Amino acid sequence: MLTLYNYFRSSTSYRVRIGLNYKKIPYQQKGVNLVKGEQWAEDYREMNPQGAVPVLVFEDGYVLTQSLAILDYLEESYPGPSIYPEGAKQRAFTRQIALIVSCDVHPVNNLRVLKYLTGKLGVSEEEKTKWYQKWIYDSMTSIEIMLNKSPYHTKGEYCCGSAPTLADMCLIPQIYNARRFNCDMSRFPLIEAVEKKCLEHPAFIEADPHSQPDTPAELRKAATA
Repeated sequence: MLTLYNYFRSSTSYRVRIGLNYKKIPYQQKGVNLVKGEQWAEDYREMNPQGAVPVLVFEDGYVLTQSLAILDYLEESYPGPSIYPEGAKQRAFTRQIALIVSCDVHPVNNLRVLKYLTGKLGVSEEEKTKWYQKWIYDSMTSIEIMLNKSPYHTKGEYCCGSAPTLADMCLIPQIYNARRFNCDMSRFPLIEAVEKKCLEHPAFIEADPHSQPDTPAELRKAATA
């Protein structure tokens, strides 16, 4: 069985959980607490020199890192529903949304960057939140416009067509963390409609950060209260 090393509210981990669930691939999880610094342990760094999540370990011991690489591997290696729509333009549009999230938003807003801002650079918590919100608002504004203009998006449906794609698998985890930093997502009605649609799908429900093996008890209670 595949083993996924991940952190419950890491957006990159969340992406991979959605993909595994969507393709109905059996896997087990091992939590890596990023806040406690477990990703810097020597044995973990042997698996992933970057000290990041997620890490997918195969039964033969082969290790794969980087969420998009993992999702592409799953797409190429497992049958079942595709994470890409049919049609070259539709697939390109899907990648376009996914790459905005994974290449433009996540790299400047991940935990390592935020810790560097408040630690090494002495940025206040308020300033850190403003930093986070700026990149969310800039990118979500662009995505909202793209969804509105795209012939492949229908309001109330997924990003591209009538089934989840890589775009949704990247977008929804980023929205989850945006809300943690008090980003006003009501500015983006098309994105919120995509979110609502996705969160009704079993693959997304099962990947919910509040229902993972390493989710702290207090957050589990908050999620079910």
